[in-house]
Amino acid sequence: MADATPRLAVLASGRGSNLQAILDAIDDGRLHAQVAGVFGDKPRAFALERARAAGIPARALRPGDFAGRDEFDAALFAEVASVRPDLIVCAGYMRLLGAAALAPWAGRIINIHPSLLPDFKGLDTHARALAAGVPEHGASVHFVTADLDGGPVIAQARVPVLDGDDADALAARVLDTEHPLLVATLQLLCAARIVLRDEVVELDGRPLAAPLQLASNRLPA
Repeated sequence: MADATPRLAVLASGRGSNLQAILDAIDDGRLHAQVAGVFGDKPRAFALERARAAGIPARALRPGDFAGRDEFDAALFAEVASVRPDLIVCAGYMRLLGAAALAPWAGRIINIHPSLLPDFKGLDTHARALAAGVPEHGASVHFVTADLDGGPVIAQARVPVLDGDDADALAARVLDTEHPLLVATLQLLCAARIVLRDEVVELDGRPLAAPLQLASNRLPA
């Protein structure tokens, strides 16, 4: 991916703010990549409108039109494969992905999750963090496996949990870090500096002892 312009396929279910962060970073030269297509499971998701407004192919399939998850995943990933992506980015995609669909893309599909993994996998991460009384919260970018939010973590961004925080306030603070975290991680992936080898994240050929940590909107790499 370091030589040609890397092609990204983005999976999204919602408003697409992380997709917009990717598009903005490409437009202003911070990210050497192109978004080849945006795909999802909700035809009315605003992420698809963002893609179409940018001239990017966008398609959503309805899960209810398929016999089961495996059939839906197979159809969705056939659409994804049609744009020949080098990397798939799950940016607010809210459906679980099965092992069969993921197998051909091992090491080439990432997700951004609003918690400091392995803590608070799944949904309602901000409310759960507050209920647990943790002093800090954040976001993680990880390689996707069939284990829910369980793939190897590449990088994280941390925010303090403040007195008086509710779930909405904490969510907004985390979202502010998600965008630079995702872009900074994609910069490394698109430059082929980050790879997954034997379930271990490597940076420049060396295993990471711990996830990279975002500071001043940059990763120490």
